[in-house]
Amino acid sequence: MSILDKIVAAVTPPESDETRMNARAAARAKARPGDWLGQVLDHHDAIEAAFETVRVAQDATQQRAAQKNLAVILTGHSNAEEAVIYPALADNGEKAHAGLAYEEQAAAKIQMALLEKLEPLSEEFFDKLEHIRGAVTHHMYQEESSWFLDLIEKVPAEEQAMLARRYEEETSRYLRDPAVA
Repeated sequence: MSILDKIVAAVTPPESDETRMNARAAARAKARPGDWLGQVLDHHDAIEAAFETVRVAQDATQQRAAQKNLAVILTGHSNAEEAVIYPALADNGEKAHAGLAYEEQAAAKIQMALLEKLEPLSEEFFDKLEHIRGAVTHHMYQEESSWFLDLIEKVPAEEQAMLARRYEEETSRYLRDPAVA
């Protein structure tokens, strides 16, 4: 973790697990079967599980395989959000949130590429992994606690259906199973 990363982390403490769980529960309550929000939340669950699988890996080979699976899930999910959901945010008066979301996901992709260069099971690997996990969980919290809830309220039903179809199309291009890699 760079000095700048450490400073930012110190002045912007992460949300608590309870706060994030409450936000996800509220978002799940707004989601409908098969809609884009439910698909996104399923991916968020899969991403968190994939981070944990990397963290608890018992050997370098297992950890590297889990890290690659995490990268597939993150990339497939972020590509779908970037192609479908963020343009909808921008089109519905949330250009700043859409721009920030693109930036955060680009940063996560860069950090994942850097993680791949580190020795599995090393302290440096775990530090980088935790830095990425913290950034990704904060990003998901922003989406779940306000950005996507606002979008659900603003977008008419016919556009919601189109977003769900398009999100599923985009994830299926990258992920073997849209819920998990």
